[in-house]
Amino acid sequence: MNYELLSTKVIAITRLVGNFIRKESMNFSASSIETKGLNDLVSYVDKTAEQHLVDNLSTLIPEAGFVTEEGTSQKKGATFNWIIDPLDGTTNFIHGVPVYSISIALYEGEEPVLGVVYEINRGEMFYSYKGAPAFLNNKVIHVSQRNKLSDTLLATGFPYYQFDQQQEYMKLLAELMQQTHGLRRMGSAAVDLAYVACGRFDAFFEYNLNSYDVAGGAFLVKQAGGQVMNFSGGPEFIQKREILATNGLIDQEILSAIGKHFNKL
Repeated sequence: MNYELLSTKVIAITRLVGNFIRKESMNFSASSIETKGLNDLVSYVDKTAEQHLVDNLSTLIPEAGFVTEEGTSQKKGATFNWIIDPLDGTTNFIHGVPVYSISIALYEGEEPVLGVVYEINRGEMFYSYKGAPAFLNNKVIHVSQRNKLSDTLLATGFPYYQFDQQQEYMKLLAELMQQTHGLRRMGSAAVDLAYVACGRFDAFFEYNLNSYDVAGGAFLVKQAGGQVMNFSGGPEFIQKREILATNGLIDQEILSAIGKHFNKL
């Protein structure tokens, strides 16, 4: 498999779908909103964008399967599987907040081999593939080199359902607010992870996320020299639905804070 050539084709497909989403954002109506669950929103934009991605990616590797947020394809690949979120940050999109993205990852067996995160409104294409560094609009990116927690800027997400851990999580946030330059909540985990990969954020943590939220961005962080783990420091961040992505220099301090306040451990 020529992953470099494949990434070029995936990027072209992603830009086309991003153009569709950008165009629809100009005339989007609240009447188009559907509810999948508590605070879990979707629209025809998510569904149509996902269908475009599935249709076009299927031409690149016909035997590949898919893991998709909106269930457009149930196909499982014996070797290759795409993990895609057509619009990560749907709530932002619906409310006109211009932070949302397309996230794509390709797995070969259990190994991620390609990742793309496209922040649509800024026109920023983050991508990498097996054997390559991570890129932002064709320029190599790397995680930050800040090694003191007091010098860092962190990102997180707030739970929008399953609030049983909310109090512990707020205590964790309170501690980290006092020990860092601050916390940011962008509303798109894929964007948060891409920002860790390029050094804007020094770490990102969140729980109750799905594979399509984090697969593409997590691959970018690793390719950019960072680390990705669960809240116990292990590698099963997708299986456990909890993720900590860092520059590799502040892991232990954040893991210690998580262990102190967040009783999911």
